[in-house]
Amino acid sequence: MKELQERILKEGRILPGSILKVDSFLNHQIDMELMDHIGAYFQEKFRDAGITRVLTIEASGIPMACMTAYHFHVPVVFAKKARAANLGPDVYKSTVHSYTYGRDYQIAVSKAYLHAGDTVLIIDDFLANGQAVHGLMDLCEQAGAQVGGIGICIEKGFQPGGDELRRRGIRVESLAIIDAMDDHHIELRK
Repeated sequence: MKELQERILKEGRILPGSILKVDSFLNHQIDMELMDHIGAYFQEKFRDAGITRVLTIEASGIPMACMTAYHFHVPVVFAKKARAANLGPDVYKSTVHSYTYGRDYQIAVSKAYLHAGDTVLIIDDFLANGQAVHGLMDLCEQAGAQVGGIGICIEKGFQPGGDELRRRGIRVESLAIIDAMDDHHIELRK
């Protein structure tokens, strides 16, 4: 998606540890027009997949997941990272390792919102090693739901997550794939 790629090159900042900071438009301050375009793009790419639900992890994936669900006319569900009293005990749970924060955390989704028979589109802002996606796929498996595909805004192609998922036959659509990054340069896949 050219619009997102241009924003990455213009506004993205590289932090130590191969962390790309895109908080001016994607995951802190959010450009809602861009989110709308992202949602429309994912709806077009997965329109024949029979999507009944969009799933993401709080918090950074929520804006693009909401706009994608809006274009599909289906609910969006987000896995919670913190144990919330209002979530209740009847949940699906999985453990995810955060590359950005360097720690494990548990994610949970209420069994009331993820069902056998659902075809789920997983949406997230970044894909590096694939830990968040694997956690969301685990929740779908526990529910008996099918994963209809994975939509990623920015994939770090130099890390193994996307390639590993594709080798397993899982459909992954990434709007921008970064092939290389150093302190001063971002190389996007053509």
